[in-house]
Amino acid sequence: MTSRDTQSAALAADGKLVGTANTISHRHPVAAIVARGKSFVASVASGTDERARSQRNAVTAFAIRVISAGLLYITQILLARWMGGYEYGIYVFVWTWVLVLGGLSPLGLNMVVIRMVPEYRETGDLARLRGLTHGCSLFVLTVGSTVALVGIAGLWLLQDFVASYYLLPGYLALICVPLYALGDLQDGLGRGRGWMSSALVPPYIIRPLMLLIAMVVAHDIGLEMSAATAAGAAILATWFSAILQTVLIGRRVAAEIPADHSAPRAYDFRRWLKTSAPLFVIAACELMLQNADVLIVSTYLSPTEVGIYFAAAKTMSLIMFVHYAVGSAVANQFSALNARGDRSALVACARDAVHWTFWPSLAAAGVILALGHPLLWLFGPQFTSGFPVMLILVVGFLFRSALGPAEFLLNMLGEQTRCAAAMVVTAAFSVGLNLILVPRYGLIGAAIGTSTSLVLLSVLQYMIVRKRLGLDIAIWRLGTR
Repeated sequence: MTSRDTQSAALAADGKLVGTANTISHRHPVAAIVARGKSFVASVASGTDERARSQRNAVTAFAIRVISAGLLYITQILLARWMGGYEYGIYVFVWTWVLVLGGLSPLGLNMVVIRMVPEYRETGDLARLRGLTHGCSLFVLTVGSTVALVGIAGLWLLQDFVASYYLLPGYLALICVPLYALGDLQDGLGRGRGWMSSALVPPYIIRPLMLLIAMVVAHDIGLEMSAATAAGAAILATWFSAILQTVLIGRRVAAEIPADHSAPRAYDFRRWLKTSAPLFVIAACELMLQNADVLIVSTYLSPTEVGIYFAAAKTMSLIMFVHYAVGSAVANQFSALNARGDRSALVACARDAVHWTFWPSLAAAGVILALGHPLLWLFGPQFTSGFPVMLILVVGFLFRSALGPAEFLLNMLGEQTRCAAAMVVTAAFSVGLNLILVPRYGLIGAAIGTSTSLVLLSVLQYMIVRKRLGLDIAIWRLGTR
């Protein structure tokens, strides 16, 4: 048989298979969907191209964030049940400050490494890759320690102006800041190399699991279930998970770049810090958007109301783990494809990311709202009063999901300055709106202010991506193509 005959036979066989598949899809649509699903899973599991690796990373990050969301939710429910709304509200307030100060301490370098690691690997610049990995870790740990010490000193000097029930939990919570910051940096180093498990499991699985175990032990041995006890458990969980994460990342780096003390390390801190400046602004504004409502509610309302708002907001924000999971998985891919100059692959990756973000978020939002009252009741009967907060916040969360990981695109493709400008405008708008609405409308005012700010941010980022990068990433635009 000639090669042409062989090709003809193969085409004929393919035609039969296509015809059979079409017949099955018409007669048995469910079976066809299942078959396509199996084919997709097989291609993701066994594929060796860039898209398959991105999909595997997205699935891994998504699975980790799902498990993390469950652990965090169970932990928060137990804390609220054991501590009561008042002590729980105090703990929420001091831990929010850990999130803010610990998130600011890397100075944006946790995002810089996601962008620089793929670049140095693509160009073979091993000296700067070694310097980036080693130097940034020490730098961030130093900054985090300084922030913690300044915070402790400031709290001691201003103790006459701070409510007494915040003091001891506040001192304890500040001890978490250095290792929380180091964990953020290690997270970036891992994601920059596509090591989703090493990067995400310690902070998103181990840390909440350790907090839960520590609180269970404290409860069983009869310790007072107070905000101070919870802050002590947070120290144990944060330090253990960050040290474990550093060890895991360090071993994988040593395997990728053989340890050689004579090998040169190049430290380009001037470029790294220059690149991180707008990313730091973005991180600060993102933290403000995520936490300004809680901090402002803490200023005007009681700790119990703080706890109710936090429970409702965090319940609804569970849908955002999809957004961050997909962004975490594809950010390094955006950077690598851009460095390679592969425009078509970049466009395809961005479009995939939008679909991966929106549709699971929409499905999760429907489920969470349907179960809203029972989920809040788990925290305690009084927490069900926060359900209207969920109804308002879901608008902002879904609008942001509809535009995919726009901020990751901007940050990885050199548009971090414009992304920072959009974040600054939105953060200022959020703080101002919350300051106006919270004193008048309480928890509802906080929800309206935050949801409106998320919509504004999404619109601004969408406009920048479309104008500067030439990409239309809105889910409704992708659906018409």
